Amino acid sequence: MIKSVQTIIVAAVLSVLVGCQTNQISGRNQFVLVSEKMAINESRSAYSAMLQPLSQEGKVNNDPAMVRRVETITSRLVAQAIRYRPESKDWDWSIRVINEPDTVNAWCMAGGRMAIYTGLINKLDATDDEIAMVMGHEISHALLSHTRERMSRAIAMNLGVQALAIAIDGDRYGGYIVQGTALAAIVALELPNSRTAEAESDRIGIEIAAKAGYDPRAAASLWEKMAKQSGDKDSRFDFFSTHPAPVKRMETLRELAVPLMPFFEDKSPKPTHPINTGL
Repeated sequence: MIKSVQTIIVAAVLSVLVGCQTNQISGRNQFVLVSEKMAINESRSAYSAMLQPLSQEGKVNNDPAMVRRVETITSRLVAQAIRYRPESKDWDWSIRVINEPDTVNAWCMAGGRMAIYTGLINKLDATDDEIAMVMGHEISHALLSHTRERMSRAIAMNLGVQALAIAIDGDRYGGYIVQGTALAAIVALELPNSRTAEAESDRIGIEIAAKAGYDPRAAASLWEKMAKQSGDKDSRFDFFSTHPAPVKRMETLRELAVPLMPFFEDKSPKPTHPINTGL
């Protein structure tokens, strides 16, 4: 572990020497402690580490109808996402449906590795349009390099990220056989994005979903559903913990939807991109 921490420190120093990087989509300067290549590679390791115990516990949903539904939606979203960052066509775009009925959450790591929980789909009775808004938002986090920012925060908060992971949720993370930046990629999923990052993903995510043929008005309707359901004491609203949704945010989503309606109303065939579902 000491060597791993030393490696992280060296990487951080090199990143500082390189300086801030301007995001090609948002135009915002981002200060990060890991390169995108590292973020993608370590997210790959983290994704495998997270899925393995879930699979062993039978929590990776393999229902063909459910998986096909999610795949259909995300394949259209990814085809649009690639237009924002053409190099992302080479990412290993993957998604798994996690069978946790009380967990309302979804995420996308660096490099296009995604997950959505059955609690989000079933407890909210989410429409295809609403699922598209959630996943469009999450995909945007990856496109905008927000994963790298959160990984950097995880490292900066505590160089002993193993201790940080266990402090956040020992049962969930304690058994993962990963360390260093791979564990930082896992911890990063629990850390909230900045308000700026959330606003960026709201804007790009709703655009991606609308251009993929989904109703942009569903972004606000989904948040309304989540706000109503969040009072259920038996639900784990992990999505709310990392994606706070004040009233102003829903108002902004409604405003963003208006100029995007022509994309939704255009019923021409929409392109797709292959998604690895594990089936």
